[in-house]
Amino acid sequence: MFSELCKRARNGAAVLMLCLFGMAAWLLFGGGSQQPLSGLVARVGKLRPAGYPQLVSVEPMPATDGEMCQLVPATANASLMASLAEQARAAAAGAGSSADAGTGVDADRAPLRVIRDTYPTYSAAVVDPIRNEIVAQDENLFQILVFDRSANTPAKANFTEPKRVIAGPNTTLEFECGLYVDPKTGDIYSLANDVGDRLAVFTREAKGDVAPNRVLNTEHGIYGIAVDEARQEMYLSVQGGAVLMYRKTAVGNEKPLRTLRGPRTHLGSPYGIAVDTKRNLLFVASHGNFGDRRAGESGPRYETSLITVYPQDVDGNTAPLRLIQGPKTRLNWPALMFVDEERGELYVANDGDDSILIFRETDEGDIAPSRVVKGPKTNLKNPSSVYIDAKNNELVVSNLGNHSITVYPRNASGNVAPLRTIRSAPQGMLALTIVNPGGVAYDKRRDELLTPN
Repeated sequence: MFSELCKRARNGAAVLMLCLFGMAAWLLFGGGSQQPLSGLVARVGKLRPAGYPQLVSVEPMPATDGEMCQLVPATANASLMASLAEQARAAAAGAGSSADAGTGVDADRAPLRVIRDTYPTYSAAVVDPIRNEIVAQDENLFQILVFDRSANTPAKANFTEPKRVIAGPNTTLEFECGLYVDPKTGDIYSLANDVGDRLAVFTREAKGDVAPNRVLNTEHGIYGIAVDEARQEMYLSVQGGAVLMYRKTAVGNEKPLRTLRGPRTHLGSPYGIAVDTKRNLLFVASHGNFGDRRAGESGPRYETSLITVYPQDVDGNTAPLRLIQGPKTRLNWPALMFVDEERGELYVANDGDDSILIFRETDEGDIAPSRVVKGPKTNLKNPSSVYIDAKNNELVVSNLGNHSITVYPRNASGNVAPLRTIRSAPQGMLALTIVNPGGVAYDKRRDELLTPN
């Protein structure tokens, strides 16, 4: 019985709703009553309990006694677009002065000024000791340059000419950031950051606009590379908070052998990476920006720059063996790193401090470096990579901030001048370091242009 009553109530509600809508339509369009519409609303409001759909207001449309657009059939799209384009051209012509009447304005014109760095900017430099060469990545002009290892740019010279250059659209080079040279074959392994997301491998003889021998498509945010020749494995750092381990010969869309990722890893925007194959250790330098969802972080958080140490065969969400972190370390935006296995030392390109930091591999916690290369004589400016040439007992550094590669004694310390410098720009010229600007804004108070990079 109760269900039958509910059914009748529902049917009655539906009939009532139809009556209400019919009454509103008759009043609006039929004109059967001249009473104010507010009176109708007041009456209707009493017909339905609160919480049910109901008519709450009615407003008549304004009179349309002005000009109207010409109606265009749906089949006249092409003609309509042509008509609109003609109207736009006519409006643009009419907006000009009488002297410009009848002349068009070309919007595709040259800019008044251009802010652009036209010189190579080095993100990494590696020595090929067998062939006595220095291979360098140019992140600014998207190329790889090869120099004689003993090259030294004279003070009055604008630059040193490279022996060969790999550049052009076929190379796939862009935003290069990590570099490795096979000590036996001389093959060049070049990582592409930003929108590149790939590892390109070239033979030692490659030059000009040539395609790489093979390409490995990687995860977004790839940055640093280290290789264990005995295991034939590559270790790639990912800025999102991971380390990927691949076969050295990986190609295409091949998946990593292992992945270090997760909140326990303490990876916070990792950049530099290095391996000690004798002690089976993996070192990773991070800027301290945590919170990437792919790494299992719950939200953004920030710490000071740090170095984390793991077993070389680490995998999964694994905590580090130890950390190097704190004000005594002087870590400030650490970039690429290199392990000197013979001496048990870890070299760090300390970008934000214009310095090179040397730690003992066994260091832990808030500890000062055993040596620091820093000062005006060093000519270091935003160092981006470090490399130990054990054969010639030299330390090779690429400087992102002044278009140079500087070479020091292996045991360099303090404010020491370089043994040699390879420059690709006039002496004293600083790099603009505009790599991939995401926008521009004008500060009228200071008369400055601001751009995120």
